[in-house]
Amino acid sequence: MAQYVKKDDDRDEEAEYSPFSGIEKGAVLQEARVFNDPQLDSRRCSQVITKLLYLLNQGDTFTKTEATEVFFSVTKLFQARDVGLRRMVYLIIKELSPSADEVIIVTSSLMKDMNSKTDVYRANAIRVLCRITDGTLLTQIERYLKQAIVDKNPVVASAALVSGIHLLQTNPEIVKRWSNEVQEAVQSRAALVQFHALALLQQIRQNDRLAVSKLVTSLTKGTVRSPLAQCLLIRYTSQVIRESSMNSQTGDRPFYDYLESCLRHKSEMVIFEAARAITELSGVTSRELTPAITVLQLFLSSSKPVLRFAAVRTLNKVAMTHPMAVTTCNIDMESLISDQNRSIATLAITTLLKTGNESGVDRLMKQITNFMSDIADEFKIVVVDAIRSLCLKFPLKFRTLMGFLSNILREEGGFEYKKAIVDSIVTIIREIPDAKESGLLHLCEFIEDCEFTYLSTQILHFLGIEGPKTSDPSKYIRYIYNRVILENATVRASAVSTLAKFGAMVDSLKPRIFVLLRRCLYDNDDEVRDRATLYLNTIGGDGSVVETDKEVKEFLFGSLDLPLVNLETSLKNYEPSEEPFYISSVPREVKSQPFAEKKAAAKKPTGLGAPPAGPTSAVDTYDKLLLSIPEFSTFGPLFKSSAPVELTEAETEYAVNVVKHIFDKHVVFQYNCTNTIPEQLLEDVTIVVDASEAEEFEELATKPLKSLPYDTPGQTFVAFEKPEGVLAVGKFTNLLRFIVKEVDPSTGEAEEDGVEDEYQLEEFEVVAADYMLKVGVSNFRNAWESLGPDFERVDEYGLGPRESLKEAVSTVINLLGMQPCEGTEVVAANSRSHTCLLSGVYIGNMKVLVRLSFGVDSAKEVAMKLAVRSEDEAVSDAIHELVAN
Repeated sequence: MAQYVKKDDDRDEEAEYSPFSGIEKGAVLQEARVFNDPQLDSRRCSQVITKLLYLLNQGDTFTKTEATEVFFSVTKLFQARDVGLRRMVYLIIKELSPSADEVIIVTSSLMKDMNSKTDVYRANAIRVLCRITDGTLLTQIERYLKQAIVDKNPVVASAALVSGIHLLQTNPEIVKRWSNEVQEAVQSRAALVQFHALALLQQIRQNDRLAVSKLVTSLTKGTVRSPLAQCLLIRYTSQVIRESSMNSQTGDRPFYDYLESCLRHKSEMVIFEAARAITELSGVTSRELTPAITVLQLFLSSSKPVLRFAAVRTLNKVAMTHPMAVTTCNIDMESLISDQNRSIATLAITTLLKTGNESGVDRLMKQITNFMSDIADEFKIVVVDAIRSLCLKFPLKFRTLMGFLSNILREEGGFEYKKAIVDSIVTIIREIPDAKESGLLHLCEFIEDCEFTYLSTQILHFLGIEGPKTSDPSKYIRYIYNRVILENATVRASAVSTLAKFGAMVDSLKPRIFVLLRRCLYDNDDEVRDRATLYLNTIGGDGSVVETDKEVKEFLFGSLDLPLVNLETSLKNYEPSEEPFYISSVPREVKSQPFAEKKAAAKKPTGLGAPPAGPTSAVDTYDKLLLSIPEFSTFGPLFKSSAPVELTEAETEYAVNVVKHIFDKHVVFQYNCTNTIPEQLLEDVTIVVDASEAEEFEELATKPLKSLPYDTPGQTFVAFEKPEGVLAVGKFTNLLRFIVKEVDPSTGEAEEDGVEDEYQLEEFEVVAADYMLKVGVSNFRNAWESLGPDFERVDEYGLGPRESLKEAVSTVINLLGMQPCEGTEVVAANSRSHTCLLSGVYIGNMKVLVRLSFGVDSAKEVAMKLAVRSEDEAVSDAIHELVAN
């Protein structure tokens, strides 16, 4: 077994440490030969099995041969008499999950153990047999399992019941025949047996509502002794109440009476479960809540942190719907503000903020002030949201609460925390008119020392809307103009717009605003200069104090009545000519969103609290662009767009890169071209593509670029057809062809006559990785198990000599174009073996998971085992074919 190494004194005491770090599968398999020794060493065999179990649980997989060898070696350990070793043998057999022909080897040994006089053997043998056997063998041992369920030994009975719960998923018909035995086990005096029996019986009957109701009715009469089983019964009772709508104001409430009786149980676990169930009943009245609130109040003063947390968390939920019912607990919750457990303290504060009265607000704020510095940002955000709700509940207390928010706004904190405070202040300003001026000043003071560009721009925008409506708008000008002097370009541009809003809305401020805007004309950022120029020319830069036209205000600061996506697409498709661009030509129809997207959009916050519409993903942008081109609009949904591939070197006359757009049956190459010669205008720009080394592709359409002026990017497209479902790859040679016209530098006019010219570009390839989307999974093991072994393909490959294992891993990841999971792309220094987990979506929206196992020998020869699982057999084969070639 791996030796425990003493930790360094200066190492963090809480750092995770594994005694198995550094063990390798090959070495452990060598050690497994001890199972074949004539004189078995029980202790050493147990250590080797422990290592094998560790490897399996870390995601290592054994080949069919390796698993079979280990399995047959392990079966020889049944002759050992050591109880500890026998238990390890049971564990490793379960994990190896032998195939049907191998199961026969151990069946007789396990059945012998199942009838053994040693109860530990019997219980474990039942668990293993039920795990590894199929339905055929299960019918043979069914009689033994029925007997085990009603066995006098609780360990054996529990093992049989738990196995029944697992078998119910695969062989429900067999398990349902055990109802009588399970019903008998429910009456057992053993706590664990009763718990497992009740769980199994409910699952057997779960699709029969009447049967579940009868079960609950019979058991609520007091036959359940086990606290765990009692908790289960409370949950089932709540479920029956919900389904049968028996929680009405009239009529008998037998089930509610049972829940209330559980509040007097001697087990704290049962008491809490019953209290929680009562609080979660729909339509529960204050009278029905009272006994549950009373026991939760007692838990608030418990010495056990888990009980205090459970109670305050439940009361926090109740406070959302029945705040008055919780007020009786306020004194107890105030004492929890200083609780050592910060989660308990945070829940106590937020509950008090929901249930407190107006007279207690000042006292509560004083207590919270000391508390805030000790908790993490995530807890602070919860408190800030509760304070905002309290302020809206008691508007007269806005000064106290606004003052508290402004104080914590000046303290250290992350972006989400500061954003929550700013959102709260903005909401208070909008909802409580008296709070506007003091709130705006608090925000002005914050942006004087704000490190977050997003918050600064949003506050400036809000100032531009609300500031001109205050009694003295001029006092905000200094704060706004300071941003023009001291901040980055994004904030400066936002400040210029805010200044212009003040100038447009408040005529008396116009002369001062014009002076400030003229200073902005010399800013070193284009956006700032352009905005200042626009505003000066539209709201009266000649200095005359006249009222700004309503149309000008609407043009500058009104809402845009057309979708921004449509405007962006129209501008991209507009080709410079004598014909001006009219905004009226932009379509106003909005493409319907999928239902899931609408649902997600509905949950987003609005106002300043909402982040600005982020840039659409690259695929979305490309998709809209390609759909707007008639030649490509019939190609169907876009699967993937590659990163741009440069086809020219830096500092050349023309800069060209290509983006590969992959569809099911087509590939579109988008060539992004830039003319870097000021004295030239290029017209009729096309790319001549030679696909002689890409035999499976057939050229379909070309969209030339009419004009390419100096330093103005443009696009030309070439579309190819390819066989559907085939991993078509190939090399493409490219030639840039155009008509070049000389441009007069003094006038900027181009000559009428041009000359045809060509420019050789670099080659590029369509590779297998272009057909794979990088899509990660949060839990690889669960995803791997859910895909199942039906379309699993496993093989081994030699990768030849490599500089390092790291280089080999990186090469394979790049070849497949998949997303590494759980940080497995990182290879430890000097490691001689490594496991890498990859996930992705193959063209056709097929999920693919890959498990790579690498090993390197002393000659730096790298071997790799590749295991692929997907939703389609052809996809798994295609991945192996790709690696093999």
